[in-house]
Amino acid sequence: MAGASIKKIADNRKARHDYFVEESYEAGIELFGTEVKSLRAGRVNLRDSWCDVVGSELFVKGMHISPYEQGNIFNREPLRPRKLLMHRREINRLMGLVAQQGFTLIPLSIYFKGSRVKVQLGLCRGKKLYDKREDTARRDAKRDMERALKERQ
Repeated sequence: MAGASIKKIADNRKARHDYFVEESYEAGIELFGTEVKSLRAGRVNLRDSWCDVVGSELFVKGMHISPYEQGNIFNREPLRPRKLLMHRREINRLMGLVAQQGFTLIPLSIYFKGSRVKVQLGLCRGKKLYDKREDTARRDAKRDMERALKERQ
C-alpha cells in the first residue's frame, strides 16, 4: 500500500480539546459493506467514541455510523462495538499503558487509505479545566498577534 491515497472521512476535534495526545497509531477496522458505503457518504460521528481492550482484542465503542439508506436488512446497529485490527504486540503495549499509567485510547480520525478504512488512535491523557483555559488563551493571543501584523502591512 505504498503511496496509497488518503481521503479523510471525519475528525474528532473534541478529542484534541479534552485530551493531551501523547502518541498516535494507525489501526484497521472491521466493517460490513453497508457501513463502508455509509462512510463513503461521510455519515460517521466520532465525538463520544473511545477504545477498549476486551480479552486480547481492541474495540472502538461509541462510534456512530449511520445506517445506509439503501441497506434495508443488511444494516447493522449504528453504535455497535467494532473490532480494531492491530498487531498483537502493539495491543499488548497499549493495554499495559492504559492499565498502569492512566492513559485513554481515543479515535482521532477515520480515513480511507487506498480502498481500506483506517482509524488513527491517540494515546491520550485527560486535560484539566485550567489546561483547556491555557490552550484557549494561547490560541487567542496567537490570533491577535497575526491580526496586528496583518493590520501593520
